[in-house]
Amino acid sequence: MTPGPQNAITDIDGLKVGHAQDDALKSGVTVLTAETPFAASVSVQGGAPGTRETELLAPDKSVAQVDALVLAGGSAYGLDACSGVVAGLRAKGRGFRVGNAIIPLVPGAIIFDLLSGGDKDWTDTPYPTLGRAAFEAATDHTDIGTIGAGTGAMTAMMKGGLGTASLSLGNGITVGALVAANPMGSVTTPGDRHFWAAPFEVDGEFGGLGPDPTTGLGRSLDSRKLTAMLERANTTIAIVATDATLDKAQCQRVAIAAHDGIARACVPAHSPGDGDLVFSVSTSARPLTSPQDLTLIGHAAAVCLSRAIARGVFAATPAPDDLLPTWSQLNAQT
Repeated sequence: MTPGPQNAITDIDGLKVGHAQDDALKSGVTVLTAETPFAASVSVQGGAPGTRETELLAPDKSVAQVDALVLAGGSAYGLDACSGVVAGLRAKGRGFRVGNAIIPLVPGAIIFDLLSGGDKDWTDTPYPTLGRAAFEAATDHTDIGTIGAGTGAMTAMMKGGLGTASLSLGNGITVGALVAANPMGSVTTPGDRHFWAAPFEVDGEFGGLGPDPTTGLGRSLDSRKLTAMLERANTTIAIVATDATLDKAQCQRVAIAAHDGIARACVPAHSPGDGDLVFSVSTSARPLTSPQDLTLIGHAAAVCLSRAIARGVFAATPAPDDLLPTWSQLNAQT
């Protein structure tokens, strides 16, 4: 398995990603969409999720495909970003048709970044506008770091961010991940230098420092974030995708498997105060080639997600009034 040309979820043909953020707000929105609807499901493993229309994605529900997925900051306010995306889709005549009505289907999930240090003293929530702007900005590539839904993200010890990664499986199938990393846990081992995800790194994509040689790790829960904020101000939300043809039940199985990627990159993960969630998408462009393909796709999704988390944090950039330093600031002298 090797990364795709962009090492991004947009290596999957047809998928587009758009971002919008307000630097004064220290928050933003990321949208994944395509020219045609796609199959999707979801797995929620955190104890404090914030979601919209995720029940549609259960395998026993009648909706087979959706038009877009939204990752947003803003906690409950950020769910309104989906309304902006719905408006953008409707303007393009996109959505589920019922008689003369058009209903765009846009599930979404949020991270908590209301205490990120930005100006949150708004009168009207900015998230519908940010959602529409992110949808309109969608292209077949994506930047990473302090952008979109990752703008106000923080990990236990440093700024979080928006990350992505991909893998080509060698049988024609591609898998990718997109994530807003804002976990309660740390993404680096004690000392802030080595990433927990280091064993899965490819070609120095987040510093090339390798695994921490120290043993006995994971026995403390040091957190600058908890000191500066609150225990429930967390969540890692992600989308994993493939061009393999999967139904909703198979998408859900891939989403479940992909949660291993969060657990390998964030310590601890899936806590009562995290809303850890993974959407899973299939563009159905390629048939499965063997009974083992679904297992391989789930494994690749988990590996991509670990790498995407580390890449997003590694690429984070400093901004005025940040509550936590970036990885690059912490490691500037090492």
